[in-house]
Amino acid sequence: MLTYSLENINEPMYLYLYKCIKNDILTGKLKPKEKLPSKRTFAENNGISTITIQNAYDQLISEGYIFTLPKKGYFVANIEGMNVKKVKHDVDLNIQIPEKKDYICDFSSNEVNSERFPFSVWARMFREVISNEKEELLNVSTTSGVRELREAIAKHLQSFRGMVVDPNQIVIGAGTEYLYGLITELIGYDKIYAIENPGYKKLEKIYKNRGITCKFANIDNGGVTVEGLKKCKAEVAHICPNHHYPMGITMTASRRYEILGWANELEGRYILEDDYDSEFRTTGKPIPTLFSIDACEKVIYMNTFSKTLTPTIRISYMVLPMHLANLFYKKMSMYSCTVSNFEQYALAKFISEGHFEKHINRMRLYYRRKRRNIIDIIKKSGCCEIAENDAGLHFIIKIDTKFSDDEVKKKLDEKGIKIQAVSDYYQKKTDDKQHYFIINYSNLDEKKVEKAMVYMKSLL
Repeated sequence: MLTYSLENINEPMYLYLYKCIKNDILTGKLKPKEKLPSKRTFAENNGISTITIQNAYDQLISEGYIFTLPKKGYFVANIEGMNVKKVKHDVDLNIQIPEKKDYICDFSSNEVNSERFPFSVWARMFREVISNEKEELLNVSTTSGVRELREAIAKHLQSFRGMVVDPNQIVIGAGTEYLYGLITELIGYDKIYAIENPGYKKLEKIYKNRGITCKFANIDNGGVTVEGLKKCKAEVAHICPNHHYPMGITMTASRRYEILGWANELEGRYILEDDYDSEFRTTGKPIPTLFSIDACEKVIYMNTFSKTLTPTIRISYMVLPMHLANLFYKKMSMYSCTVSNFEQYALAKFISEGHFEKHINRMRLYYRRKRRNIIDIIKKSGCCEIAENDAGLHFIIKIDTKFSDDEVKKKLDEKGIKIQAVSDYYQKKTDDKQHYFIINYSNLDEKKVEKAMVYMKSLL
């Protein structure tokens, strides 16, 4: 007869009994095919209810430790070959999670000032969506995202970027990194992808982690060059023609047609047009996209709401040429959209009711003032000069110092100031762009910038 101590138990009784019996089976105390006591006998012997025994037995049956025969009772199952793993009570997982350092001033951050986010409007959008779209919220959306959001984005692109696209060409995803994965699966892993040099080096890691050959194509004052693409034998060019990071270059009209010509030379060549920061161009009207002048379906357009709203919203989208859109639905329709319906419907409403356009207009004015104020502080400090001043939400400064870029960054880091050098974005370290540094100003505190300039002046 099974008898267990039932004192000082800190969990449900059935769970405790289940663990006791399971342990006896695993340790061999209870042998295969050995009959267990009936529920009534077990309950009476231990002074507990038959329901408790039933629950314990049911759990053991579901996990395959015991079985039952009609009108005969419960028996121990044959678990020969099952690995019995002893639990270590002093386990040291030793998982190293990088700690985020607090800085007095972080010139590398692209965070958004929380006071500028339209929380009240956003909250109202959510309330209205939850009240009026109850059935739609719980329906599984298509792999490309809910129709309402794709329609809203299509109208926005037409009015703001001059792009005429069908909503079915638009694919919604949780961040551009996810969309990069869809693209590589769509057009193939066997192609050579080129990114700009200098450029966003995180792209290299993303592509290489997917087993893709990734190379660098040099840029000049007009943007990425055809010679650079040909030199690295690229088949897919991932570029930022409307606002290069970090150099702030806008690709010239002639160069745009040259790049399109390169893509049209061979079947299977594509251009990934990353338009991440076009909404905050500081001077003139937005530049027409490559997608809008592409007549041969070679351009995949990509954008995100990370810059216009907040990086934490994690909603990005891409616009596929017609033939790739058809291939996408044929090949990837089994995938689920990675953005929740709640956020998609709220954002669709936010855009379609004009709140998004108003928010962008307000933020343009805010960033223009902030940019001017930050530049004035830097100029007054006398420790550096403004080297580039037309680069969206960042600009470039030049420090006249005897220290190398790495030494400058290290010395500033010791003072609680984080900054990135332009040279960090080159494939290989170069002396040509030494002493040029990037100022991301979207969430900078002007008083902290003044303190940072004092420290920076000591490096002269």
